[in-house]
Amino acid sequence: MRKNSARRLAVVAFAAALVVPLSGCFTAFIPPKEDTSSSTPKPQPTTTGTSADEFYAQDVEWSNDACPSGFECATVRAPMNWDDPEAGEIELALIRSKAQGDPIGSLLVNPGGPGGSGFDFVKDSLDYAVDADLKKNFDIVGFDPRGVGRSTAVSCYEPEQMDEYLYGLPENSDVGSDAWIDEMTTSATEFGEACLDNTGPLLEFITTVQAAKDLDLLRAVLGDDELYYLGYSYGTFLGATYAELFPDKVGRLVLDGAIDPSKSNFEVSKAQAKGFEGALSAFLKDCIDNNSECAFSGSVDKAKETISELIESVGESPLRGPDGRMLGSSTLTTAIILPLYSPNSWEYLNVMLADVMDGDATNAFYFADQYNGRNEDGTYQDNSTEAFMAYNCRDYPYDDDPATMEKQAKEIAEAAPVFGPSLGYGDISCANWPFTDSAERNEIHAEGADPIMVVGTTGDPATPYEWAENLAEQLESGQLVTYEGEGHTAYNKGSQCVNDVVDEYLITGIMPDDDPKCS
Repeated sequence: MRKNSARRLAVVAFAAALVVPLSGCFTAFIPPKEDTSSSTPKPQPTTTGTSADEFYAQDVEWSNDACPSGFECATVRAPMNWDDPEAGEIELALIRSKAQGDPIGSLLVNPGGPGGSGFDFVKDSLDYAVDADLKKNFDIVGFDPRGVGRSTAVSCYEPEQMDEYLYGLPENSDVGSDAWIDEMTTSATEFGEACLDNTGPLLEFITTVQAAKDLDLLRAVLGDDELYYLGYSYGTFLGATYAELFPDKVGRLVLDGAIDPSKSNFEVSKAQAKGFEGALSAFLKDCIDNNSECAFSGSVDKAKETISELIESVGESPLRGPDGRMLGSSTLTTAIILPLYSPNSWEYLNVMLADVMDGDATNAFYFADQYNGRNEDGTYQDNSTEAFMAYNCRDYPYDDDPATMEKQAKEIAEAAPVFGPSLGYGDISCANWPFTDSAERNEIHAEGADPIMVVGTTGDPATPYEWAENLAEQLESGQLVTYEGEGHTAYNKGSQCVNDVVDEYLITGIMPDDDPKCS
């Protein structure tokens, strides 16, 4: 049963060299990172009688043992539930690259997700996460939020079960029918029950509010009076939530690829569908105009019709991949979306689409596997899918009324004819989560906070530019920095203007008076 048939796309800036950022990371044809699925078992919540003050008083013991060369690693204890610190505790995994000069302090970095590993982001892609000026002036600290990676983590399915959940074909292909909804509801319920069984009581407390309180704990135990923070994509929501909860502790926050915290699940799905539709149009125009080997010719609209027909055709007659898995419409949609995150991968998207039109699903599965963090041997690189679901199911309210979902699905499909049909009915998954008292979505103002920089890319498919405009407007001290270009997030992606503005603010505290409108 297909998770992607009834869920919203991940919005993550997750990195390796020439990244296509998403929930599985990696650009086209970049080798996957080392499989850690058989590494040391994940820590589990433990009981404690510790008060919140005692957590703040702990010492961080950095070590080079079992840590990659050039880095230091540490573990910090946090309450499982900040509203009841004595109920149990969890562990948060950190990695640090020491400043090459005299450090201003620690710069905490979050790559997005939700579910992205900041530990791996810094370990594997330090030069992508920050530039040389930031490495010189800050201790760069990557961390795995609660529920993620090396921290006390969410766990749901074994690899074989995850394969069926992610790639399995639905028995009922009539999307939106009663039988299809029943099948998706059963799949979502079983997944949520497995997450609760295998994760335990922590699952209830996988929320961005709880993670933001963890972030303040990290600030304090690292010895910083104020938070210095660089958050990408979902990391902007984590950073903005921190500013709302701890405005007096805001030092310098950069929120790149911003999420509008006031948007509903439906509004997010519709905006993302339109964003990827726009990125697809940009790819096709570039391909038709500039690539002599483009798989398409004529107009962009005609090419988009061809892609829609291709997605529909594999839904009706799936293609067998090299390992026996069947490529259906939802997996192909995932495979198309992944390389749209970065123009650097558009040429590979052209190759993949040409292959599928020739009946070859090999590269389509490659892209989908990168999205989902699946290794060639069928294991999974991390728990990003499970953590993604856990956070989103607790951070948004959901309504699985069939009439409401049908109306919204039609609106999304009309707004984005290629991708919209795959992004409807997204409330099913989380409306059947074990904990349904989800947060309301509201504007974040962070009254009293020092200036906060919000970076938005005009052609960002995953976090549309209007979200950055909205967040900068909502924040009492927000300042918008616009990058006029394509791709997801802007800092350290090739614009010297963006890099200069961000670096100057983080290092000196100087914020531009007006939007510099970088290109």
